[in-house]
Amino acid sequence: MIEFIQTTLGPYYLYIKFVHVLFVAMWVFSTSVAYAFFVLPVMKAWRRNPQDGEVIVVRDWVMERFDEGVLYEHIAFPMVLITGPLLYVIGGWNTGVGWMDLKLLILIGLFIPVEIVDYYMSHFGGNKRKIRESGDLEKYENYMHFHWWFFLVTTPAVMIYGVLIMFFGNY
Repeated sequence: MIEFIQTTLGPYYLYIKFVHVLFVAMWVFSTSVAYAFFVLPVMKAWRRNPQDGEVIVVRDWVMERFDEGVLYEHIAFPMVLITGPLLYVIGGWNTGVGWMDLKLLILIGLFIPVEIVDYYMSHFGGNKRKIRESGDLEKYENYMHFHWWFFLVTTPAVMIYGVLIMFFGNY
């Protein structure tokens, strides 16, 4: 099966790599920009003025838009998970390559767990618009707080290690 994939898709390695790098960039930068320029300033304002009704309205609007906008990231990540192994097989890579080991460790140890939680927070049980529309305002506030702490912990790591992963891809 591996030989079949290498023979059939081998001539398209460069094209698959282009698609892979494109989706890696979409994954890393779509959320990074939204976080840095929209979510972060609004959340800082909210943390400084937690009772300010106008700030809360903007916070809610930004977070609900984020849950919708993150869809691009959540399309890109599965594409990365498809094209990455294809490149691994087609290129004849193995885990004996030091940078590949580090890349896989970051992917499996950081990115996949982060994305599992992120998918849940944005599309499933943690989707803020759906919670608000259900009328459970206590749950809504709890998820706002949880998502904010999730961002504080994960986004800087994703920004740094995402760029590092892109650097490793140039070998």
